[in-house]
Amino acid sequence: MRCAWEALLGILPPQLRKNVDVQGREEAQELRLRLGQAPELVMDGKSLLLPGSTSREELDYIVNAASRYSPWAAATAAQGYLTAPGGHRIGLCGQVVCRDGQVQGIRELTSLCIRIARDFPGIAREAGILPGSVLILGAPGWGKTTLLRDVLRERSRREAVCVVDERDEIFPQGLDRGARTDVLTGCPKTQGILMALRTMSPRCIGVDEITSPEDCRAVLEAANCGVHLVATIHGESPERFRRRAVYRELCGVFDHLVALHPDKSWNRERMAL
Repeated sequence: MRCAWEALLGILPPQLRKNVDVQGREEAQELRLRLGQAPELVMDGKSLLLPGSTSREELDYIVNAASRYSPWAAATAAQGYLTAPGGHRIGLCGQVVCRDGQVQGIRELTSLCIRIARDFPGIAREAGILPGSVLILGAPGWGKTTLLRDVLRERSRREAVCVVDERDEIFPQGLDRGARTDVLTGCPKTQGILMALRTMSPRCIGVDEITSPEDCRAVLEAANCGVHLVATIHGESPERFRRRAVYRELCGVFDHLVALHPDKSWNRERMAL
């Protein structure tokens, strides 16, 4: 297991670092901070409250340290998250600013949820040798991105892989990308998939979290060009996935469905039209 732990500690206020380091270095999955309440570490589904009370200054400190005041980070914050160095993902809650019906950003933060990125090389050997296109299904926190990362590394042993890493979470700086992997970072999936097709001549394209009809259309276009896809999608079961109209056409794109479980185990089944 690998984790950019020092990068995580680097975005935390100094008064919080020691307790997080002592209590969470080996097992922490999330750090949750709520204005006026004790910091909470989540480890294997269990909650541990740390000493102290979270202030607004601490919330702002983390966001500023994670974003480094970059315009790109500000744009992703409008979607409710930031990606910190090391691939750690920060969910944001607070007063939402809207203009003409579009979310512009979040001000007066009240909560942060930091999902701690941990890499497990070698966990996807069986899934990584599956031929054709692979769809990974699971609920938030079940390990979709972790499994996707290792599947793509395995695929890159035998074919050219291009990864559209919209949030810099799949292959943040410092992680092994594999033998034949090119990464397009910070680009929306719908545009990135088409850019990869036109410029990198991949045999396989990897993307995280297909969520919208636009994402599905880009995936279909890539499949129609003869490219394999490895992707993730939100869902608790294959049955519920197949009932969602927006994903119906994807059943003809993917050859294999890898369904994750809460304990991070998974099973595979063939996709059928």
